[in-house]
Amino acid sequence: MSQPPQSQPVPGFEQEMTPKADHGEASYKGCGKLTGKAAVITGGDSGIGRAVAIAYAREGADLLISYLPEEQEDADETKRLVEEAGRRCVLFSGDLADPAYCRSIVDRALQEFGKLDILVNNAAHQMSFQSIEEIPDEEWDLTFQVNITAMFHTCKAAVPHMKPGSVIINTSSVNSDSPKPTLLAYATTKGAIANFSAGLAQMLGDRGIRVNSVAPGPVWTPLIPSTMPPEDVAEFGKSTPLGRPGQPRELAGIYVLLASDEGSYMSGGRYAVTGGAPIL
Repeated sequence: MSQPPQSQPVPGFEQEMTPKADHGEASYKGCGKLTGKAAVITGGDSGIGRAVAIAYAREGADLLISYLPEEQEDADETKRLVEEAGRRCVLFSGDLADPAYCRSIVDRALQEFGKLDILVNNAAHQMSFQSIEEIPDEEWDLTFQVNITAMFHTCKAAVPHMKPGSVIINTSSVNSDSPKPTLLAYATTKGAIANFSAGLAQMLGDRGIRVNSVAPGPVWTPLIPSTMPPEDVAEFGKSTPLGRPGQPRELAGIYVLLASDEGSYMSGGRYAVTGGAPIL
């Protein structure tokens, strides 16, 4: 895959990407691995979140999708794809920087489904800066609020309602191990997510709740053209051993595995999907 230099406003939108991302719309085939499950996916409107939503729906799960209000068009398309698979999709917009909204995500899922089996904390905020002096204090704080503090609030709200066999999956990044300096705030939160997930897995093991993180490498999502300089977008992913960025659909399988009974002895791990770039 090759992508031309391009940019778009934050938070980025699927329909404005060139080329369009592949979320598994035409390729993912489910086989009932999540039949009867209820799942929450933050950032489920686009990118990796949409790919996970499609896969979970085709595996038999009902979904609540969290997203920013300005991402409504992308969220509507995800809802269409989920309902096309015969599953429910509740759309619930808000700002993850608000702890009350984080808690309300869990409350709404319980109202809609009567239970919560799978929590996927996937939403993220990032911006590029060339030096630490350029990073506004507010930008640093916002990145932490959305990427890691929100994760604490959603997990804290969800865990009391999760039964043995339930699952929490948090999206970290290859930046958790190999931080890109121009993504200093983002990379720092991704390291925190990996540690948060590993520690929480140990804390919740005796309750039968599994916790893991996924560490994507460069994946072609709206986050890229909306937060990186156009010249960096054109080179995005080319430095990996596979020589290209990943497509969101190439992440869906690990999220299904970790949520399903096939992953029943997998907890506390960080699983790399990086196009060959190693993580320690």
